[in-house]
Amino acid sequence: MASTRLLCLFSARVAGSTKTLVRAGCSVCFRRNVSSSPSRRQSCMSAWVIDQYGTNGVLRYTDEVTVPTVSSPSEVMIKVHAASLNPLDISMRGGYGAKLLKLRRDPMSVMDSDSEFPVILGRDVSGVVVDCGSDVTHFTPGDEVWAAVPPWKQGSLAEFVTLTEYEVSHKPDLMSHTEAASIPYVASTALSALVNAGGLCRDSSSNKRVLITGGSGGVGTFSIQLLKAWGAHVTVTCSQNAEGLVRGLGADEVVDYTAGDVVEQLENMEKFDVILDNVGGDTEQWAVGLLKPWSGAKYITLVTPLLLNTDSMGLLEGTIHAGFTLHTKALQNIISSGVFYRWGFYAPDGPALDEIRKLVDAGKILPVVEAQFPFTQVPQAFQKLEQGHARGKTVIRVAEKDDRQAEELVQNICTEAAESEQEVQGTAKQH
Repeated sequence: MASTRLLCLFSARVAGSTKTLVRAGCSVCFRRNVSSSPSRRQSCMSAWVIDQYGTNGVLRYTDEVTVPTVSSPSEVMIKVHAASLNPLDISMRGGYGAKLLKLRRDPMSVMDSDSEFPVILGRDVSGVVVDCGSDVTHFTPGDEVWAAVPPWKQGSLAEFVTLTEYEVSHKPDLMSHTEAASIPYVASTALSALVNAGGLCRDSSSNKRVLITGGSGGVGTFSIQLLKAWGAHVTVTCSQNAEGLVRGLGADEVVDYTAGDVVEQLENMEKFDVILDNVGGDTEQWAVGLLKPWSGAKYITLVTPLLLNTDSMGLLEGTIHAGFTLHTKALQNIISSGVFYRWGFYAPDGPALDEIRKLVDAGKILPVVEAQFPFTQVPQAFQKLEQGHARGKTVIRVAEKDDRQAEELVQNICTEAAESEQEVQGTAKQH
């Protein structure tokens, strides 16, 4: 009787949710709306959107955004638990890349003047799968996942986001959602730059000398850990107050750009095999000379003019101009010193995040979270990021309220389960 009562109680309390929590030795798994039928799911969700490009004042909270649906067989729908901000979010809020990203979202938009608004920012997500397309094979509702949201898709500053399964990876077991949300976009960007443009990998990085400029930000702190896991020798430029952070992550040598001439300090060191430039500006004018000549050394910058050109010159002229710039610089450097000059870009890659998950679970890569904000304080989070001098990532706790309710629910279930167990034991003694 008590067992039947407990089963009914459990079913009534947890129908409609998915999550696993462990509290006081009690493990309970419950589902959060995993039906694939749109009619059984809420029609609107909360999100931070922009209806025009501009400063922080254009950010608007609303609970009337249409919930995204699984519209293709390869898509998964994710309940967002945490998101994080990147410098790209600030740039996109101001209209950076608007023309090219609009075309990427809808190739037919080149023929019309339809608005791309409202736009949801946020490029990192950690959450739980709630729905899957018919061809999805790697995920099922209830799976905890993380992903980098491509800039041409609606972002993660919302309750739900929809991505293809090839952009998604299972979240590391040893990380909370808040910690996991700090990694995917910087990891995807760093991997694309270091592997695709830099030619580095786990088997080819041993004893390679790598310089990272601007090493205390999101991409920098991740790259330090990845390269050290691969056996590289890593030198970092940053300010003095970030030296402890980057050394703690594994940097072999640190150059304080606020203490004298940074170029002179670097020129006194042995030359490098690869430079990853997160700063841009005039950095490339002196950085290329720090590379080993005629040895296949590579300079990769993440600060490229492509989107700025398409914004100011138009899609066709801007793309051609950017391509000509890249071709000219690459040719000049290969002819003068045998150095490869390349641009690095973010590239979505779920399978690559699978490899990062293994490094995280092995303790080789740690999350670097500088600040956390609740979902109600997204504008304040943007303000924090705009101050510059980042020491890791700024994370948004999107489903904080849901998590507290879930924990309370599990605690109640555990308490009632214990009471029912005592009742069963008491009944057994009587008989």
